[in-house]
Amino acid sequence: MTTVGRFHLVLVPTTDPDRSIAFYESLGFAKRADFAYGDGSRWIELFPPDGVCGIALSGVSDGVGVDTGLLVTVADIAAAHAEQTSLGRSPSPLATPGSDVTVRLGGATVTGPTPSMFRLRDPDGNALLLIGD
Repeated sequence: MTTVGRFHLVLVPTTDPDRSIAFYESLGFAKRADFAYGDGSRWIELFPPDGVCGIALSGVSDGVGVDTGLLVTVADIAAAHAEQTSLGRSPSPLATPGSDVTVRLGGATVTGPTPSMFRLRDPDGNALLLIGD
């Protein structure tokens, strides 16, 4: 029986790898790999400072503007929101903790407090969620 280990990479589509690298590096990601392969394609891996799971920029020009499913923690969510706004990146409004939220995960219903968070889009319109740590 096959047993999986851990998540290693999440593919994020991009039409402009260098622009995407600059965006993710501005969030604190570090590039760990960047090399050509195949017919001139490029493989790029970026990881957050404390992360064991990173992103791989796929270099695919179709299918951009997706919800990546990435949830990234930041120490100061209000400062991160202000910084992204000052950079002209148009983050979603900052959601602050409030009443409990109920979500259905598989066969279970989970209720818990709403964390401070906001949605941010990369240059290709791919969405990630920044959450207060």
